[in-house]
Amino acid sequence: MTAPAPAGARALPAWIAAGLTFLCSGAVLVLEIAGLRLIAPYVGITLQTNTAVIGFALAAIAVGAWAGGTLADRVDPRRLIPPLVVAGGALVVAVLPLVRFTGEAFSGADAGSVLLLAFVAIVVPAALLSAVPPMVVKLQLASLDETGVVVGRLSGIGTLGGIAATFLTGFVLVAVFPTSGILVGTGLVTVVAGVAAAVYLRRTGEGAGRLPVALLVLAVAGTLLAALAPSPCEEETSYHCARVEADPERPSGRLLLLDTLRHSYVDLDDPTHLEFEYVRAIASVTDVVAPAAEPISALHLGGGGLTVPRYLAHARPGTESLVLEVDPGVVDIDREQLGLETSDELRVRVVDARIGLADEPAGGRDLVVGDAFGGLSVPWQLTTREALEEIDAALTDDGVYVVNLIDHPPLDFVRAELATLRAVFPHVLLLARAPVLAGEDGGNVVAVASRRTLPVEAITDALPERDLAWQVAEGAELDAFVGDARVLTDDEAPVDQLLTPYGAAD
Repeated sequence: MTAPAPAGARALPAWIAAGLTFLCSGAVLVLEIAGLRLIAPYVGITLQTNTAVIGFALAAIAVGAWAGGTLADRVDPRRLIPPLVVAGGALVVAVLPLVRFTGEAFSGADAGSVLLLAFVAIVVPAALLSAVPPMVVKLQLASLDETGVVVGRLSGIGTLGGIAATFLTGFVLVAVFPTSGILVGTGLVTVVAGVAAAVYLRRTGEGAGRLPVALLVLAVAGTLLAALAPSPCEEETSYHCARVEADPERPSGRLLLLDTLRHSYVDLDDPTHLEFEYVRAIASVTDVVAPAAEPISALHLGGGGLTVPRYLAHARPGTESLVLEVDPGVVDIDREQLGLETSDELRVRVVDARIGLADEPAGGRDLVVGDAFGGLSVPWQLTTREALEEIDAALTDDGVYVVNLIDHPPLDFVRAELATLRAVFPHVLLLARAPVLAGEDGGNVVAVASRRTLPVEAITDALPERDLAWQVAEGAELDAFVGDARVLTDDEAPVDQLLTPYGAAD
């Protein structure tokens, strides 16, 4: 049986109890969403990253609620609520510099880095704030006859706080403020609420203990450190931490980095300069699938720096390219820093590529280029048989699909994607370095698929002309490489589990 509040104790006014419960529950959800964006530049956004953040948030809520309820039965909640609210808010601020300093030392998509940074970003402040609602409940229980009403009402208010914070953060705050601003703002609002609660309890003679000065110092120090902490972002977009770096060896060269990925290289003066090997491999295919300089109709799944669309516009004047890019912030960077100029012949549509595919007229594209990435993996919804059937439907009878993939031994994802391509297209090739084809190395590979017979010899000859020591695998060699790999479907596409993001350490 739950013991009632201490004799003579007064419950908090209903609006204060509701406000504290709403705020603390909401702050935890803001921390969860912002925490994912905070650690993404160091470990990428993968299923494992999302799982770690959600899992640690739920663990912190459970531990905090359990501990808070236990302490409320042993110590007057009025002495604990203000310090917990202030401490939780101060630590919401402090996780920003903690993650950024830690992320400088522990980055990469390995499980250890993901778990460490997710723990640092979430657990302690979320647990402290989650301890507050059960203490508020205990304080409000003036009579056992009201237990159900009090617990139900405050539980509902806490849930509403979490819901409101989730929608507000996801739909408004992320679009308006950087992650640092969201965390510092949320933390300081929470600190102020804790201080206000302490002042109220002291003025009403309810015996609340003094707030430890160290907690207020922590809030101030955390804010100062947040301003000094190294940020990997030049700009925060809706999906990425992005920055553009100049190439010290090429004055007109620009490198676009999205989170942990060197995503695109653009030469502002020469669209025919293709820095990345996989882009040169894609260009080798586009050069031979249609007569030289003949304009084509191309659809690009994923934009990044729009290196390939720019190349096609120069190499095949009159080419009509439509780029499907999910992140409006990346498009803004392309325009402001990478010299992108759109026109009737080079259009950009801000939309998820899978949704954009559904709007494509049948049989209209000579070429579809796949270069969409979330972290180091192709978004799973673009890898499935159903997605490839939509790509096939968008292509002309002689159209070609060419896609950039990344994997490392044992190359389970690349093998599965090739198996899926072969389930839809009768002709499939793999372009890769010899060690990759031998299963000894990884990195970028390029798959090519079509309903027509592909010009294997012409593609093979084009690769060394672009200074590529790549080979073309087809037929029996490709059969052996793919083996018994599964076909990916909308119902089952465990891309993140199949993918090995980095090669073994030397």
